[in-house]
Amino acid sequence: MRSSAAVLCEDKRSLQTLQSTLEDMAIDLVNCASGQEALESVMAGRCSTLIVDFDLQGAKEVISMAALLPAGQKPALLAVASRAWPGTGQAFQSGASRILYRPIEADQLKDALLTEKKAPKSNRRKSSRYEVKTLVYLDLKSGTLPAVSIDIGEHGLAVQATEPVPVTSNLAFRCVLPGTDFTLQGQADVMWASDQGRAGLFFTKLTGAARKHLKQWLHKRSAHNKQKDSNSVRDLMPPEDAQVSFSVSD
Repeated sequence: MRSSAAVLCEDKRSLQTLQSTLEDMAIDLVNCASGQEALESVMAGRCSTLIVDFDLQGAKEVISMAALLPAGQKPALLAVASRAWPGTGQAFQSGASRILYRPIEADQLKDALLTEKKAPKSNRRKSSRYEVKTLVYLDLKSGTLPAVSIDIGEHGLAVQATEPVPVTSNLAFRCVLPGTDFTLQGQADVMWASDQGRAGLFFTKLTGAARKHLKQWLHKRSAHNKQKDSNSVRDLMPPEDAQVSFSVSD
């Protein structure tokens, strides 16, 4: 039986990519005219995936509502967004498990859907993150800011810097994965930051080779840490005492 994806999107180019890519993956696209129709399709069990254009009015509320559904009904939640800030951060905070950046690329969509398919429904918003200490270099407009990683996962990492990290998008970073000679580098959105120099980064641009290497490294780390306390597993959310800011720093 073919699976279906409820899609709330009016951008023609995005719809064309979604249609062709979903068809290649044997997934039916259910084009929804309103947020209510999209939510009803999900709640009725007709669609296991919800893709919402975050630029549409009411998109935030649709994602937030879908994120509140119980595990048996909760769909894989994908938000379509431009790289403009703070939209990317707001989409993630609303409950989206993945963000598809416009213009959508077929490989990007396939990777997101395959990842969501493998993830347990009860854990879709969380990716395993493991405590690890390594130097991370953040390339700011004012220069390079060194930091120490707190934890890292497939979709992002948390760091501790010597000064506050600007809340911004597409921040270039690089670090060496412990126990390897591989330098992980790419771009990330700063999802939250505290006045004490702590910050959470969500990966927005990694090469295919980098993502593969990171997944393999995390898999080995997971196997090695099976007996450790579950407190070492975190998600990409700010700590309770963090002073979160979502305005762009110049």
